[in-house]
Amino acid sequence: MLFHRERPLSPFAVDHRRSRGRLIPEPPSPTRTVFQRDRDRILHSNAFRRLKHKTQVFVEHEGDHYRTRLTHTLEVAQIARSISRILGLDEDLAEALALAHDLGHPPFGHAGEDALDRLMAAEGGFDHNAQALRIVTRLERRYAAYDGLNLTWETLEGLVKHNGPLLDAAGAPAGRYRKSGVPSSIIDFDQKYPLDISSFASAEAQVAALADDIAYNAHDIDDGLRAGLFPAKDLRDVPFLAAILYEIDRLHPDLDEGRRGHEIMRRVITRLVEDVASESERRLVALAPLSAEDIRAAGAPVIAFSASMAEGEAALKDFLFTRMYRHPRVNRLREAAARIIEDLFRRFLAEPAEMGEDHPDAGHNDPARLPRRVADHIAGMTDRFAIQEHGRLFDQTPALR
Repeated sequence: MLFHRERPLSPFAVDHRRSRGRLIPEPPSPTRTVFQRDRDRILHSNAFRRLKHKTQVFVEHEGDHYRTRLTHTLEVAQIARSISRILGLDEDLAEALALAHDLGHPPFGHAGEDALDRLMAAEGGFDHNAQALRIVTRLERRYAAYDGLNLTWETLEGLVKHNGPLLDAAGAPAGRYRKSGVPSSIIDFDQKYPLDISSFASAEAQVAALADDIAYNAHDIDDGLRAGLFPAKDLRDVPFLAAILYEIDRLHPDLDEGRRGHEIMRRVITRLVEDVASESERRLVALAPLSAEDIRAAGAPVIAFSASMAEGEAALKDFLFTRMYRHPRVNRLREAAARIIEDLFRRFLAEPAEMGEDHPDAGHNDPARLPRRVADHIAGMTDRFAIQEHGRLFDQTPALR
């Protein structure tokens, strides 16, 4: 007897009852669908808890109200469930993918990832999506019967392909991997458990990807205003935001800056969510998919912004890149963070014993595996632990302020 309630879903939603299963078969749960189990395994993982002390843009000790990877992830999950509910998709699968999407990020945000990618260039680089797959299929060590979380095919597929196919029809790297190639860890796992990496992912995975964009765009505005990196009036340079600011000022002319910032953020989220829902419904009606397989076989994403909103969202990203992500204050943090990552990487490469033994490859002496093991170790660190380890191993640690 199943105790969970069945929700009516659209015909193109992923049906948990027809899941392709897990790499290692397990008996079904009497109380949860397979995607609810995936969500719960992600929530209870060590990697998920570490998101609490990993940077979104600012170093985690900068202030209590700036976003971390954890708060960002929870915001993405909420948006993903909302859009999925509107479209009649499986909310649990979308939520599981939203909760897992940042598991592979190293400390110090993009500064940490860029540093690790440079240091691992001879080994194929470092990619946070590939790292998330390594975490959920290998590095988490919680279960007696296997390494990793043994997630369903659909969750693994969405984790790897939420931004689109990794290979084109001819088998060449596609999208973000066109220049660098698909990471070997994804290729190796795909050979063992094929994820159809030349097709699109489910609509639920596409929702999780758009929810990520919506969350960080809106909330980086909030964090940027809070940090004083730019005044609210400068947001008028983005046409999409100029209309929102006009609306707020017309309705609430005497609003204080704190509440004004929150009004901007919530209206941005509302506009973006409503636009995604409307455009996605239009695309779905045109495609008339009868199954999740029809979504995967489509030649383009079915979950997307409208053309006009995509233009506005791109302008917002350009504004945030210039005024926030490359602000002199943030650049100083990035440089200090990169130095910490570089120092730790070189020390652990020279003295592996300093890392301890908590890694599946810890007992192997193959020097070819060592760089990836070092990258795994550093990528799993929180900001504060990376700073603490640098202080333990070096006389002077760069100031992240």
